[in-house]
Amino acid sequence: MPDTRIALRASVLWYKTMTMPSLPTSVMLTPPYTMPLAELLNHVQRATISYFWEGAHPVSGLAYDRRLSFGKPRNDLVSIGGSGFSFLAIIVAVSRGGIDRRQALERMLQMVAFLTKVPRFHGAFPHFINGATGDVVPFSRRDDGGDLVETALLLQGLICARQYFDGEAPGERRLRRSIQALIDEVEWCWYAPEPSKPLYWHWSPKHQWKMALPITGWNEGLLAYVLAAGARQHAVDESVFHHGWAGNGALRNGNSYYGHVLPVGRPFGGPLFLAHSAFCGLDPSRMLDRYCDYWEQNLAHASIHHAHAVANPNQHVGYGAACWGLTSSHGPRNYLASAPDHDLGIIAPTAALSSFPYLPAEAEAALRHYLAVADGRLWGRYGFVDAFAASGQWISKSYLAVNQGPIVAMIENHRSGLLWDLFMDAPEIKLGLERLGIGLKGDRALFDTR
Repeated sequence: MPDTRIALRASVLWYKTMTMPSLPTSVMLTPPYTMPLAELLNHVQRATISYFWEGAHPVSGLAYDRRLSFGKPRNDLVSIGGSGFSFLAIIVAVSRGGIDRRQALERMLQMVAFLTKVPRFHGAFPHFINGATGDVVPFSRRDDGGDLVETALLLQGLICARQYFDGEAPGERRLRRSIQALIDEVEWCWYAPEPSKPLYWHWSPKHQWKMALPITGWNEGLLAYVLAAGARQHAVDESVFHHGWAGNGALRNGNSYYGHVLPVGRPFGGPLFLAHSAFCGLDPSRMLDRYCDYWEQNLAHASIHHAHAVANPNQHVGYGAACWGLTSSHGPRNYLASAPDHDLGIIAPTAALSSFPYLPAEAEAALRHYLAVADGRLWGRYGFVDAFAASGQWISKSYLAVNQGPIVAMIENHRSGLLWDLFMDAPEIKLGLERLGIGLKGDRALFDTR
């Protein structure tokens, strides 16, 4: 069993140099391997939320793309998609009493006011911005304009914030108006320039459509299609979804991997974030269409990853029933898109922890195991670091916004369904799902962990 150094290390969670209001300090007084799960989940959520609260950019309040586990950020790089998870994390913190509603509202007004100054490209935000100035930071040579999927991830958070802050106080009304303006300005139809063709991921005034990357299934771009179909303005026709995204059924899979049938998507399902990023708001347990049962899809995807770690065909040291989950993350030399068919032995905690709704027992086993790895060195001031080698030979020294965010959101959806309920109740989401032919299966069953 790991010793109490893990618990002591967990007490140093909150970065105190920011002038913004702080969450209460989290101290694990009970060793984590004996702590009740609900209490342990509280600590994990609270620590991870600090990435988006105390670790936010001091000017914009938005999320740094990445942060080191020590010291100050090296630059002002802010992630638009990562900032979408900021809104979700703050909502969870308010709902669980970690942040005062008034303080959260002030932060969100700051964030939204900054977003209104950011250059947009037919309403779509860029992938990266400078968190101090709002200027576009090109993701690559030709990717210096609108990024529709990053925009969709941002809007996922904005819509949940609009739904949550539903009071009549002037500040809450102002927040809702500002958010709605940002939502309405996205010209979804511009990013679908050809009838019955897919949405396109990028557009740049300088490079036009030279990126030429269609958003086709199965990936996190599903979120963009739901938003595009349900938009009050600039909506797209449902044929864009069926002919473009679904390829008239070409996204179907139906093969079995480790005994689990995968309804749609690539062999083995790909990186596990595909079952998380868009589903922090979209509730897969309510979604069914001609292509798949979305819950069955994500459950199969997570189960394949777990079974892969148990089978361990590549014989990676450290793999097993409690050490599993491959996704996009930092690696020892560069960024990796890990999956069962592209497995380099790098585990990202977000993969298993964000799978709590799908595989709660297996996710809990992973959580307790991660706390024991390398004498607790996976755990730091913002929760678990981004990734590690299962062999123990490498541990990331950084955190990544788009991996930290789903940990908070999906654990909360497992515990209470809060974000699923907020997002699925939004009028544009109801309309978008209806227009795309994605039916609602009924009320989601609550899980028993609170």
